[in-house]
Amino acid sequence: MKNFSLRMATEKDAELVVLFMKKLAKYQKMEDAITATPVRIKRLLNEGLGEAVFGIYKDKVISFAYFHQKSSAFTGQKGLYIDSFFVDDSKRGEGIGKIMFQYLAKYSINKNCEFLEWGCLNWNISAIGFYKKLGAYSIDNMKIYRLSPDALTLNAKEFTQNE
Repeated sequence: MKNFSLRMATEKDAELVVLFMKKLAKYQKMEDAITATPVRIKRLLNEGLGEAVFGIYKDKVISFAYFHQKSSAFTGQKGLYIDSFFVDDSKRGEGIGKIMFQYLAKYSINKNCEFLEWGCLNWNISAIGFYKKLGAYSIDNMKIYRLSPDALTLNAKEFTQNE
């Protein structure tokens, strides 16, 4: 696509990552779920626990993906997990998402990864159709569970090692 380029995020982009997370949360009707701050994102980027790529069209950032490496003991493989992915409304349907996914696929292979994985809300029919066109498939027999910081702390406090 003419006038479109990609740029990897640096720690200086922490505020921009949070801005795009808020855009994504608004689209997903989950604005209250975003607790990320620029300080937290900067830490993740600095520690190599996450990476981000921005899509830039005519000098304006219009898309982003935040991702990290993961592994699976089930398959014995390593891959990239896309935690967040967003393309501005004004540019959806113009091939930006496809370019971003192609880049992430190439990036994954360059990191010796064997898969690229992400989640999608079940009501997001247009995104599901897009992912299927890319050749992606859904793992429908699994739900993701998470302990919140409070539940994490409570469980850790209750741990006692039997010796």
